[in-house]
Amino acid sequence: MRPNRPEQPVARQNRHSRSGNQVRVYEEGDIPAVLEGKESPLVLILDCVQDPHNLGACLRTADAAGVCAVIMPKDKTAPITETVVRVACGGAENIPLIRVTNLVRAMDKLKELGIWLVGTADEATKSLYDLDLKGGIGIVMGAEGPGMRRLTGEHCDFLVKIPMGGKVECLNVSVATGVCLFECVRQRQPKK
Repeated sequence: MRPNRPEQPVARQNRHSRSGNQVRVYEEGDIPAVLEGKESPLVLILDCVQDPHNLGACLRTADAAGVCAVIMPKDKTAPITETVVRVACGGAENIPLIRVTNLVRAMDKLKELGIWLVGTADEATKSLYDLDLKGGIGIVMGAEGPGMRRLTGEHCDFLVKIPMGGKVECLNVSVATGVCLFECVRQRQPKK
């Protein structure tokens, strides 16, 4: 006779999470309506982020930074699961999430709306801190490991890197998202 397996521990309830709110997912054609009337919109574009914890953390940070919309492909991206919603701590319910069939086409639509696209890439020569991020900006983050896909990178107006002072080559996508978005927030603060 086998001994009973101990029950798996249950994750503690996140005291910041909100239950009962609906996550609303928009389509590619909704981009102009979602951004209508927004002055100097800040948009987050996630290119194939596949880990639900990273996706949830990106959504939480995006909400904290005042992002107007998060755009991500329908394929090759983590689905909006209970884990994503729990980790996002309200971010998934507060920000319009736009799932698109063709990310490059959605990026072109953002450009038509006057939004400059800033992609992050380890091989970039320009620093994030040397760019003016005060107007309509779309921050483009690549997937865990491979980063942005080639076509995504080619459709960015600027490629930047986060200066690294230690020995690690790059940051986790959710941490890098926080660094980039809050540099936008810092630059948009009124001068004292």
